[in-house]
Amino acid sequence: MRGSATDPRSTVGHRRARGAAGAVASAALLLPLLGAAPSPGAAPDSSAELQRAFATASADHQVPQSVLLGVSYLQSRWDTHAGAPSVSGGYGPMHLTDARSAIAGAPHHSAGTEDARGDEARTALLPTTEVPENSQLPARLKTLPKAAELTGIPAERLRTDAAANIEGGAALLAAAQKKLGEPLSGDAADWYGAVAVFSGADDTATAAAYARDVYDVIREGARRTTDAGQSVTLAAEPGSAPDTAQLGRAGLRSVSADGTECPKSLACEWIPAPYEEFGDNDYGNHDLGDRPASQSIRYLVIHDTEGRWDGVINLVQDPTYVSWNYTLRSTDGHVAQHVKAKDVAWHAGNWYINAKSIGLEHEGFLASPDAWYTEAMYRSSARLVKYLARKYGIPLDRQHVLGHDNVPGPTTATIPGMHTDPGPYWDWRHYFRLLGRPFHATAGRGGGLVTVLPDFTANQPVYTGCVTAGLPCASHGSSEVRLYSGPDETAPLIKDIGLRPKGDDSTIDVNDVGSRVSTGQRYAVADRAGDWTAIWYLGQKAWFKNPKKQPTAVNASGLVVTPRAGLTDIPVYGRAYPEKEAYPAGVPAQSVSPLPYKLLEGQKYAIGDEVPGEYYYAVTFDTPSHKVVTGTDRYYEIQFGHRVAFVRAADVQVVSSRS
Repeated sequence: MRGSATDPRSTVGHRRARGAAGAVASAALLLPLLGAAPSPGAAPDSSAELQRAFATASADHQVPQSVLLGVSYLQSRWDTHAGAPSVSGGYGPMHLTDARSAIAGAPHHSAGTEDARGDEARTALLPTTEVPENSQLPARLKTLPKAAELTGIPAERLRTDAAANIEGGAALLAAAQKKLGEPLSGDAADWYGAVAVFSGADDTATAAAYARDVYDVIREGARRTTDAGQSVTLAAEPGSAPDTAQLGRAGLRSVSADGTECPKSLACEWIPAPYEEFGDNDYGNHDLGDRPASQSIRYLVIHDTEGRWDGVINLVQDPTYVSWNYTLRSTDGHVAQHVKAKDVAWHAGNWYINAKSIGLEHEGFLASPDAWYTEAMYRSSARLVKYLARKYGIPLDRQHVLGHDNVPGPTTATIPGMHTDPGPYWDWRHYFRLLGRPFHATAGRGGGLVTVLPDFTANQPVYTGCVTAGLPCASHGSSEVRLYSGPDETAPLIKDIGLRPKGDDSTIDVNDVGSRVSTGQRYAVADRAGDWTAIWYLGQKAWFKNPKKQPTAVNASGLVVTPRAGLTDIPVYGRAYPEKEAYPAGVPAQSVSPLPYKLLEGQKYAIGDEVPGEYYYAVTFDTPSHKVVTGTDRYYEIQFGHRVAFVRAADVQVVSSRS
């Protein structure tokens, strides 16, 4: 969504400059590291301070160092975030939570002018419901005060001092171990119950899934350089077999996964969105369907909630609000499903995309750059996306795994109101590694395409408007690269006539997607000049800095579209609707409405799918009138700007990007 620049509950004092989790030394992947722990006799150095802090806390609280390291990796990948809070108010490498000082609460779909359903055949739905206030924070959101009580360390130190934060986490683990009646053993396998409790989950399935991930890290080992330049290593313990029976003594509730569509390795619960009629044929908050039998599912859309878990879960159960298929919790990666995959949720603001997609909301805040996403949530999301991709035959690439900010406006009038989440601070590079589809070069310099691929931590373009309109956001790693009208950072930014019909310049506001590209997106090369690369973008030649020593893109090749011979320009669409003649009696024909952009002669754009024109007619509560209309016109999905778009197959020719 559009992040609020003036949220009164935003805590300015906690917006410190920092680097975010990203690929630095070993690409942050788990590696087999038998015997790779630092030598006890090695000379101290400043880059090993964090490693020593884990060793000290381990000794002081009698918690195995591998347990501390494994838990911290799953929370933060050992990053400190300069004392800034996560999306759920968690601080430091152990993600100790103090939500009272960190959490904002703007509802996702209420902050813009986007109609989440995105079908003008029905009256626009513009929710104004406020996120409900919660009278009491759950225990999982106040572990930092508990750690302060156990250790005597002031809360502010636990937030900002990494060593103190690790000591606080060790104290919490030791307290959980004692409460379970287990000894302070030196064997990591004896700490399964305490690890599960540390997750903060109140149900056994989520706690078990969290502990399973921690022990996977312990068995495989890990090594990386953190956002603060600290080298940390967890030596692999491949034989670690935890005592899972301990979880039965933790007193957690049982949650049934019945009714959910999730992989067995993921903790899910069914919290249904209501399908209810209000009268006068008004209903909400989704449409019943028969996917994939009636129409294919081709997209997975990544959102952030712009609200805290409890309030967002209340909203999706409100029949007058909108809907999405899944919500993922930050602290522990817990998943709730709300709408079946066969049905159509109202989440993307484009009815064509809604009818062809599944929407995943992640607890988080786009315009709070210090509100970082936990590794636990990234991993749960990747596990769910891999499962859905296998089940529905969805390719794992950026043409099919879209951010909400990549969904096009269905008509010209809707473009300015489209949402911009999950925004520039979602780590697409790391996410696709977790999906098992890391981005990399697939061609030489003559491939004709580039895949956007900046180093997330090192890539820190300046954005404004995160806290106060016009003022700079905190320094932060980013997935996005800025575009200029010439090979010079003093050149004007690329203009977006859809966002600004009067021709006004694009801005560096955190919500302005008019002149930037995102990790994993592919574009046709238009030109090169020294450290600069130009691509075709929104009908223009757009330049971005791409130096050899710190590249922001890698070479690729593939198929592209260009206007058919004899055409100087062709229209671009925000949806792939059928031709008028395809609509049967009783189904009003929908306008095949071009956007204000043009694809010009000589320009090329990377292809996603070739698809038939398709429209799902569902404007009544009673389902017998619902129909999927399929035409003979065919379209190509293309990477046209920051958002995808569609062109008619009859208007273009498909050629190799190398030609």
